[in-house]
Amino acid sequence: MKATAPLLAIGTLLLAACSTTTLDKDECLAVDWRTIGYEDGVAGRSGERIGLHRKACAEHGVTPDLEAYRAGRAEGMREFCQPHNGYRAGVNGVVYYDSCPEDLAPAFVAAYDSGRALYVREQRVRDADAALYSKRLEIARLEDRIARGAFQAISETATPEERTQGVLDTKQAAERIGRLKAEIKELEKERDRYAQELDAYRATVADLR
Repeated sequence: MKATAPLLAIGTLLLAACSTTTLDKDECLAVDWRTIGYEDGVAGRSGERIGLHRKACAEHGVTPDLEAYRAGRAEGMREFCQPHNGYRAGVNGVVYYDSCPEDLAPAFVAAYDSGRALYVREQRVRDADAALYSKRLEIARLEDRIARGAFQAISETATPEERTQGVLDTKQAAERIGRLKAEIKELEKERDRYAQELDAYRATVADLR
């Protein structure tokens, strides 16, 4: 298959709802496979989910009605493959593969791309925030290391080797702090730029929310 857009991959929509456990014994014995297919389709679940149903029900001697399931899922997918769902999938970082009917796919994909682009911009801000937090935390730890090293360097009970090591540890920690502060300064600039780009893009897709 060929991806329908640069941000799209090949296959089916992967949703958290695709758990490994699908139907219990009572459900398998009384199941309406067309309804199950419809429920999977309207939730945007992969057609491969029928394999999970088959595995769950095989333990109870029940074989899925594949034709009924597919018919129900096709009906459900038509309900799912609407622009607002495409946007929601994109903005939540869900990977979409070419699974919608041909007549509904263009509008769904366009909305998905809009949501996905927002997700990417939000993720860049989150990643920058996480990196800043990590670097600041490292600085705090290094400052503690400097305090310990300085104490060791002047301790009357320390050996000459320990005092030398304390001085060395203090020097190395201070140098590392200097590098981290420079990295933080640059990262803060990037984070501000990402945030501005995010705010600007949010304004362009507000009507899709």
